[in-house]
Amino acid sequence: MGTRCASILVTVAENTPVTVYRTERVLTYMAASSIGLAILGILALLIIGNGRAGLPTQVQALLAVLPAVGLTLGLLFAIAFIIVSAVRRTRAARDAAN
Repeated sequence: MGTRCASILVTVAENTPVTVYRTERVLTYMAASSIGLAILGILALLIIGNGRAGLPTQVQALLAVLPAVGLTLGLLFAIAFIIVSAVRRTRAARDAAN
């Protein structure tokens, strides 16, 4: 009985198409989190204003740089996601044609 169950599990696992790819999922979350952090930085800058909140200058400098770095990284992660997805789809189409 144990080997029969194992063979059924292997058969089901082999026939199941893979729909979620780890690399694409990680790149998507990285892009979303860096863009989200940049948006939070922009909102913090808008709320704080121009140094009226009494924050130390290091925190103000970090908040000033955070949106530029976060949006840039988010854009790079999104471009990397598009490239990885296109390569995967091209390989899948090539394999399906054969």
